[in-house]
Amino acid sequence: MNRDVFIVDGCRTPFLKAGAKPNPWSASDLAVAACQGLLQRQPFAASEIGEVVFGCVGPSASEVNIGRIIALRAGCGDKVPGWTVQRNCASGLQAVDNVYQDIANGRYELGLAGGTEAMSRAAFLFSDEFVNWFANLNAAKTLHEKLLAALKFRPKYLMPVFSLLRALNDPVVNLSMGQTAEKVAYMFGISRREMDEFSVRSHQRVVAGMAAGNFANELIPLFDWQGKCYEADNGVRADSNVEKLATLKPSFDKPFGMVTAGNSSQISDGAAVLLLASQAAVDKYKLRPIARVVDVAWQALDPSVMGLGPALAIGQLLIRNKLTLDQISYIEINEAFACQVLGCVRALADLEYCKQNFGIDKPLGTINQEILNVDGGAIAIGHPVGASGARLTYHMAQTLKKNNTKLGIASLCIGGGQGGAILLENVSGDK
Repeated sequence: MNRDVFIVDGCRTPFLKAGAKPNPWSASDLAVAACQGLLQRQPFAASEIGEVVFGCVGPSASEVNIGRIIALRAGCGDKVPGWTVQRNCASGLQAVDNVYQDIANGRYELGLAGGTEAMSRAAFLFSDEFVNWFANLNAAKTLHEKLLAALKFRPKYLMPVFSLLRALNDPVVNLSMGQTAEKVAYMFGISRREMDEFSVRSHQRVVAGMAAGNFANELIPLFDWQGKCYEADNGVRADSNVEKLATLKPSFDKPFGMVTAGNSSQISDGAAVLLLASQAAVDKYKLRPIARVVDVAWQALDPSVMGLGPALAIGQLLIRNKLTLDQISYIEINEAFACQVLGCVRALADLEYCKQNFGIDKPLGTINQEILNVDGGAIAIGHPVGASGARLTYHMAQTLKKNNTKLGIASLCIGGGQGGAILLENVSGDK
């Protein structure tokens, strides 16, 4: 079977930047809040959902198979399956792809696809030295052996390993994600000023998008355990400017690098979820779809330039669906780093790059900056890695609807050297 699959609805929590202390919510708390906000406004019972699929890169030890936990806590009932996917920064898009495929193949009629991440709660780990010392102590049989093992302890063994820093380093090429961004900037001659200008624009576009109500249909309020309400993304800086950003020091390649905290995505907590449906479910429950999922593309490349993954995935979507860039009304490229987005734009317009990677004799074209990340992106909003793919997909659907345009692409780079992209068609005006 190859049935049409529609995005009917969606929502997300505010994306809240990580601070000195963990934010109040676990990854499942955030996802449950998003799911309940979505399900409460549907004309069917939560138990009618066929399956719940969630992306999450770093669930806590008490959230194993977080997708199933979310399904149960969100009120779907014991009989609705739930499972978890992980494709680094595109985990939320992977969840959308899985539900899309299962509905298209006739497995079920309705599905929840989303992503969640509580990056502020990333675990601190014991060092290997401490683990080995503790194992030897535990293996000692007699009191004398235990004393001898205990005496080998050194205070440095208690120095913790921050799991998030380790996760943001590629184990194959031994580069941090920021260093891979530096490499992309070098490849395409992207300057520090260009990065900072792009970052300022991201904040300005989010502020303008908020004022225009472009996030109103996707954000739900989030309450902490003291009753405080969070209604908007809290990393947005309306006063951001190039002069301030120019004072920041390089974060990854000191002292000569160009990638800073100001022109990189924010470490954030948040969750996003979409409701996908078949035509049969649309008819049965009189739903009003926003967009049709046309295609999803996944590509891989050298991990040391992982930021160019969206260019490959976007190119594959265009070629496979016999489209040109000028037929795409809006494009989202997740703002992991400013130079990475700019690098993707330049790659698609570069003849040699397109020859080598797509086997074509002309560039795919230049992305008009007026249709790229029109409401800003992760530099201002934040990038909870498991959630961003779902956020981008739903926001693209809403952007197409609001502007009454036909086709849009949302894409992400993926740590480890991959890229993902989804092609959506606006159907909000259909009867």
